[in-house]
Amino acid sequence: MSSTIATIVTEDAVLPAPTFDAHSPERVPGNSGIWVGIFCVLVEFLLLFGVYFVARSHHPEAFLTGPDKLVTSAGVAITLLLLTSGYCMVKAVEAIRRESRGATLRWVILAILLGCGYPLIKFFEIRWNVAHGIDGEAGIFYTTYYYLTLNHLVHVSWGLLGLMWVAVRTALGVYSAKDYSGLEAAAVYWHTTDVIWLVIFPFFYVLR
Repeated sequence: MSSTIATIVTEDAVLPAPTFDAHSPERVPGNSGIWVGIFCVLVEFLLLFGVYFVARSHHPEAFLTGPDKLVTSAGVAITLLLLTSGYCMVKAVEAIRRESRGATLRWVILAILLGCGYPLIKFFEIRWNVAHGIDGEAGIFYTTYYYLTLNHLVHVSWGLLGLMWVAVRTALGVYSAKDYSGLEAAAVYWHTTDVIWLVIFPFFYVLR
């Protein structure tokens, strides 16, 4: 018995340390750095949403009539673009897991092109708003609207820069089925901006 135990211990001692497979459900997507960044972004917007509710509670009439003057179709278009772009990043991660780098690059580029539609639509939306007297001084609703949406646009711009960097690294063959944490980290951050927008959109374009 003692010799058997000694043999087991000896064999176990020379076994390599266990590692998580890329497809393991126990593996955290992306990397720890991106999750620290996402946590900071979520805390920031949690505070901003708190400001929204405080303003809404003190000025219910402004938040009741405010959405009527906004271009709802612009908000809908941004929502569709961001969700579709996020879907492209899902497909990009799926493609790299199959070692299909060409497909990965195409999906990332498509995600970037769709994502760039957001600042483009926002530019024309703001031009339309200003032309109709809807600026930051038009009332508390519109001040809050500009503060949250433009803040979100800044984070989306960072996400687009991240996707562009990922596209370059994909083209250079940096990612593979064995190591694609950078690509996955960019995708996770991009999905975070989608989720935040899905909260912002009804707050300003739908809810009365």
